[in-house]
Amino acid sequence: MRSTNSGRPRALAVASMATVMVLAGCSGGSGTTDEADTLTVNWGGFPENWAPGAEMEAGYLRVPYENLVALDAGGAIRPVLATRWKQTDEALTLTLRKGVTFHDGTPFDAEAVKANLEFIRDGETAYAGPLKVIESVDAVDAHTVRLNLSEPTPSLLTMLSTRATPMGSPKAIKAGTIVRTPVGTGPWAYDASASSRGNRMTFTYYDDYWGGEDSVGFRTVELHAIPEDSSAGVALAVGEIALTDTETTQLGSIKINRHLRHLTYPALRNNPMFFDRGPGGAFADVRVRRAACHALDTQEIVKLEPDFKEHTQHFGEGEPGYNPDIEGYDHDLQTAQALMAEAGSPQVSVEVLAAPFNEKQLRVYAEQLGKAGIEVTVRPAASPEYFSQWNSGRYALGLGSNDELTPYDWYKAWFAEGAPGNPAKVESAELKAAADAAIAAGDSDLADELWQKVTKIVSDEALTCAHLTGEELIAWNTEIVTDVKASSQPWETNLVDYKALRPAGE
Repeated sequence: MRSTNSGRPRALAVASMATVMVLAGCSGGSGTTDEADTLTVNWGGFPENWAPGAEMEAGYLRVPYENLVALDAGGAIRPVLATRWKQTDEALTLTLRKGVTFHDGTPFDAEAVKANLEFIRDGETAYAGPLKVIESVDAVDAHTVRLNLSEPTPSLLTMLSTRATPMGSPKAIKAGTIVRTPVGTGPWAYDASASSRGNRMTFTYYDDYWGGEDSVGFRTVELHAIPEDSSAGVALAVGEIALTDTETTQLGSIKINRHLRHLTYPALRNNPMFFDRGPGGAFADVRVRRAACHALDTQEIVKLEPDFKEHTQHFGEGEPGYNPDIEGYDHDLQTAQALMAEAGSPQVSVEVLAAPFNEKQLRVYAEQLGKAGIEVTVRPAASPEYFSQWNSGRYALGLGSNDELTPYDWYKAWFAEGAPGNPAKVESAELKAAADAAIAAGDSDLADELWQKVTKIVSDEALTCAHLTGEELIAWNTEIVTDVKASSQPWETNLVDYKALRPAGE
């Protein structure tokens, strides 16, 4: 596990004073660990909430946490904390791995699974929606848990593989401390004494990890917070960090440095959501929603973000729910204005919350919507406020990432009457009937065709539109780390296969 490499590249000899200060803040201080055994990663910041079900990026979550199951490269379910499973229309029964403990010593057992799933299901994020199907959770014995379902849900195992459902210590969940201090079952446990608030979060190998020490290449993982891509690029080149996410603007510097490599993978689905659809709401009239969709010009966003790609719908070709008959909404300002006139030229004035990472896009959208007669005020907010409020119902319009992998999860998260992402709590009779039929079909041959009808209605009703996907760009220093590859878990940002990474020269 230890690296035999004693030198690190010094390709960039001069850095700005601001960069030097950033690097000093990230790498200095007491409690630092053996460099040869330490993987230093920069994702640009830290989650404000580490609790299971919170909206945190996977690159953070998958250091201390594990799921019950995962997806392999072919999309098949593979065991992690659950070793076997049996699913019927009425229940999903899981056999749990023995000999697993959380980082605080709490046993991982059926009661722990029950505590986690109920905590996430009863939460307020969109992740709660697809788990509402779980009517109750029975701890059959210490290592067997049964999820009793209100309706057939063949996609439930897929949901249990995603960042929506990591397993956290029930003791820490009950105490509320898990919000600030992650406690999972993964190879690395949070080490507060070796961390530096705001600069570095250190995770050290958990000696009682069920997978054993040989399952990982580094004993320590340090997460750093260098928000500027140029500063992170300098840190990467001089060996202060081993791996970072970055932007296409940095590719030139990466390519000319013989020690640096990069990869890209599809990681983000991006689309606006019309929340205020209830009676009298700003977007209650489907003509107003369609007008908004025609007013939006995603090509302008692609010019700003070259890694973005335009799509007619949420799901891609080959994925469940993809419907080739969905044409989407072409940018057509004349049609948008005509639809607004047909709707009676309503005075639509709404506010949208923006985070640092999507404010630029939202300001472009606000200008475009204004030309159709929809006035949008963009209110900047820090990321923590954004994640807790953007889809709370306080704002009529939102822009977020819908990372659900199946049409069932997408529908239950955002469009069903009781969905957490549907604060107006409205759903057309046509959409409900189509979804009910698709759900009743279970995993039959007819199911995908029925879910295609659901996604077509979502598009026709303009509940969302302007679909974009973005790629994650990861760069690393080959003199520090090797065997870097994207995770097999799809549509997760800031993520590599941590356990596959090995020190250079090992």
